[in-house]
Parts: sequence; C-alpha cells; structure tokens
Amino acid sequence: MTDQKKELMNGADVIVGHLKNVGMPYIFGVCGHGNVGFLDSVHKASDDIKFISVHHEQTAGFMADAYYKVRHEPVATLTSCGPGSTNLVISLAAAMADSSAFLAITANVPTGQFNRNPFQETGHHFQGDFPSVIKPYVKRSYQPTRVDMVPLAVKQACQQLTAGRPGPVNLDVPLNVFVEEDEVSAPLADARINSRSSGNPALLSEALSLLLNAGRPVIVAGQGVLLGEATDALKELAELLQIPVVTSPNGKGAISERHPLCFGTIGRNGTYSANEATKAADVVLSIGFSFDDRATSSWIDGYTFSIPKTKLIQIDIDPTELGRNYPPHLGILGDAGASLDVMIAKARAQISSAPQSTRGWLQKLEKDRDLWRRYQGSFAKSNQVPLRPERLMDGLARSLPDNAILASDVGVHHNWVVQLWDTIRPRQLLQSWGFAAMGYATSGILGAKLAAPDRPCVCVAGDGSFLMTPHVLATAREYNIPVVWVVWNNYAYGSIRDLQHGLFGGRELGTSFETVPDGDLYNPDFCALAASFGVDSIKVTEADQVEDAILHAIAANRPFLVEVPVDRDIRPVGSGTWALPPLPHHEPNFLAQARALGLL
Repeated sequence: MTDQKKELMNGADVIVGHLKNVGMPYIFGVCGHGNVGFLDSVHKASDDIKFISVHHEQTAGFMADAYYKVRHEPVATLTSCGPGSTNLVISLAAAMADSSAFLAITANVPTGQFNRNPFQETGHHFQGDFPSVIKPYVKRSYQPTRVDMVPLAVKQACQQLTAGRPGPVNLDVPLNVFVEEDEVSAPLADARINSRSSGNPALLSEALSLLLNAGRPVIVAGQGVLLGEATDALKELAELLQIPVVTSPNGKGAISERHPLCFGTIGRNGTYSANEATKAADVVLSIGFSFDDRATSSWIDGYTFSIPKTKLIQIDIDPTELGRNYPPHLGILGDAGASLDVMIAKARAQISSAPQSTRGWLQKLEKDRDLWRRYQGSFAKSNQVPLRPERLMDGLARSLPDNAILASDVGVHHNWVVQLWDTIRPRQLLQSWGFAAMGYATSGILGAKLAAPDRPCVCVAGDGSFLMTPHVLATAREYNIPVVWVVWNNYAYGSIRDLQHGLFGGRELGTSFETVPDGDLYNPDFCALAASFGVDSIKVTEADQVEDAILHAIAANRPFLVEVPVDRDIRPVGSGTWALPPLPHHEPNFLAQARALGLL
C-alpha cells in the first residue's frame, strides 16, 4: 500500500470504492443520523452499487444472507447507531449459524464523543462498544477510528467474509470517520484467494478403502457440499462407487432428491429411507455436516445414527466440527470439493467398473424409499379444507418450475418442507436452519430474487413467521421485486403448539392466534393487508385452486401473495426423533402409520 498513489478521500468514499472494486452490486439497509455520510458516498456511486432501503434492519440482513446463499457472492448491509444496528443482530446470528456471508457496515457515534454517553452510544464498559454486542455472531469486527485506518479495515473485512468457513463480518465506523478526509491509498482488490485445500491424501486413500470394503456404506452430504460447490463431485463419487447418499436438512440440494442414489433427508423430520440408511450403515462418509441435534435425532443411538458401531469418516473445513458430536474413525480437515476430487481420482485409478457389492444394500433402501413415497402420496390428493399439509406441498411441487428457488420460513410448515420438498438443484432451497430465525424467508426471498432475477422465487411462510416482517411487502412494491409469498395459515405458532399437545397434555398458552376472551381463531385478512401495500393476492378456498393460484402468482411477474388455509392439527409423521432434556422424546411412528394404511 505504501507504493500506491495517495488521494484526499473521506472514509465513506474509501469503503464504497472498495466495495465497487470487489464487485458488490447491492447494499441493503436503513438510514440513520450515523450513516448519512456513507449514504452520500453510495449516492455518488449509484451507477455501480444499488442501495435498497428496507423498513427494518433485520430484513436487510436476511436479504443479504439469502443473496449469498444463492450466488455465493457477498453483499453489504448498512445500519445506524444504537437501535438501528441492534435490530441487525438476529440476522447476523442466523447467517453465522448457517455459514452465510455478508458485510455488516454499522455506524457508530463520533470518536470525539466517545465515553461521554452521547445519543445511542453503547459505552457502559468500553467506548463505542457496539462490536461487543455482536461478538458471538460475526467472524470478526473491524473498527477504524481514523480515516487512515479505513483502507486496511475494509480490505481485511472483505477478505474475511469467504476465507475458510464463510460468515458475516462487521465494519463498525464512527460517524466522523465516514466524512473526514485524509491522504490515503485506496485498497486494491486482491486476486481471489483460494483457502480451500483438500484433506490429507493418505487419510483420503484410507477413507476410500473403507468405503470400497463396506457392505452398507452411506454418504451424508451437509451444507459444506453446497458451500464448497462440490455437488458435481459428490454425484460423481457416489455413482463411481454405487453408494447411497442422504443429506442433512441444511444440505438439501447437495444431490438431486430425484437421483436414484439419493434416499432423502435424515433426522427429526427426515425420510424413512434416509434414517434407515444411516442407522444401519457400517461406514458413513460425512462431508461438511455438523451433526446437529435436529438432524441426528438428538444423538440418541439407533434413531438416525449408530456411531461408534458405525465407522465414521468425517470431512470438514472447520476443525472445530471434527469430533464435536461423534467420534470419527477418520477425521479429515479439508474442503469438501477439493477432498472429493482427490477421492474421485483415486477411485478411478483403483476400479474399472461400478462395484456390485452394494446392490443388495441399495435394493433394501429402494424398498424403504418406495414405502415412504406411497405413504405420503396417499394424502397428497386430499381435497379437504383447510388443506392437508401434504396437499399444499404437492401443489407447490406441481406448480413451481424446476429452476425455481423456494425459501421456507421458520415454523411447523418448515418441518413439512424438509420432509416433503424434493430439492433438485444446489442452492434451490433457502432456510434458516441453525438459528431458526422467524421472518428469515419472508424477508430473504427479496435478496434471493435480486441474486437470481431470471428465476421464480417463492417463499413459504407460516402466518406467525410472515407477521414478523410483513413490511417486506412495501419494499417489494417500492423496488418492484417480483416474488411470491405463500402464507400457510393455520392460526398458530404451530410447531410450539404441537409441543404443548405432545408434552403437556394439550394445554395451550400463547400458541394459538385467537381473540380474547371469546377464544375465536383470529388472523388479519392477509389479502387485504397485501392490498394496503399495493400487492396483488389470491385467497385459496378449495384444494384444487392451489396450483392455479401459485402459477398465476408467478406469471404475474410482480409482488404477489397467496393465502392458503392449512389444517392445524395434522402433524408430520416421525421417522426420527428430537429430545429436549429432561422432557421425553417421541418414538418414531411411521411404520405404525404405514401399517394402519395397509401399506405393510
């Protein structure tokens, strides 16, 4: 940097110039007195960077999170001092939990007012201390307190976003640093840094040998396969070795769920065939999967996994994940794609044709998959109103084109999406998995559409999650972002109501949406709400209207809401479980239900 020509620049221009250099096309945010100087610099650069003004900072973060999940290219958010930036905390936490990257530019009070308790300073223990507020939820915070510190801070912040395991990074800038000038050298955009190395070749050879000699091998693909853009390599290895593949819920799309070697999603709301595969396997190859509680049936032996009886080969780019929840037989630190490429090369050198040793194993799992599909299909054509959840999911499957992006918000409807939605492309399903932040998809679908303007983008949101951030309707209308919201109306925070019914004798409090004191079920008129924002809508009143309503909403090519009444008392069938100690966990009921239908 010392050899570069210096220019008289203010801090905001330095930051905006670097965002242009690294190719960030959007900033999502909300204005405030602390960031007006930065907004002025963005205005000057509006030919290169578009600012999207939202109506709550949480929405800005969710949009940036979804944008990254679709394109694997980070964008930025902008928030102001005090409540402006603290409103961003939930979306930072959601992104951190799901390894999603965005640059959170937060404004702070002027440095000359540090320690004087000015308007909106976080300073009880340390001056200008907003970075401590978000410390658990970002990879790193940078706080340049002089203009000459800005070039290095913004450069390092942008590099940190996607180095190793992706995640959000904070650039916290005092108001005066945005507007003061100094002689500085603008940071250069570095060539893309490759921090994704393969695992130890000797260990990868040993892993391949274990798989080739196994009788019941299974590959578990986690979100790391998506983040490492390793989906093609995963498919190639599975086909070379003729090994069944299952995914974590957050890894859906790592392989097409219509591929003959894919047996679905594991865990609490996983498919029967997937949970049967992993719990009976003799060798499991896990790639980029963190073995969280909902995906593993809360680590209870014999429900989703039987480790260490099953030998675990664990590949992950994050060393803290290796052995965190299960003891690996082989723990391999490495990027998913690079490691799979090494294993593919070794497999090609060792085998001349597809192995036949797994044929019987695959046939057994194919029968399990067929039983699962026949069971679910028995409900998918129901015409009852309110609709069965399976009927709505079938309608979505029939009406969404193969290139559509589906974003699921958080709630009981999310369990149905995980269980029944066939994800056929990488990065096709967006969800807040680790932090499970309500409002994520309702807001994030706007970021998804900006990331993929040529693809239909549809959000499935429960009534509870939609009402967390309904103001996104205004943003979509203001910027003409043509997305579709399908509101799953069951008059409840349904997933928690289900827990009350399952664990506390059906005693409900705070979970049903109803008027007091009469107890009548209540929700706003979602179509009238949409109309008040200038957004078109349709309310489904018959089951056979679902497909046409969604097709019409997509074809309209403008913001559109579809309200669907859904039966609140039908719950997903269980092939796994989930425990909240010391409360008892439920037992899987799939086989009993299938037997009751005469399918066994």
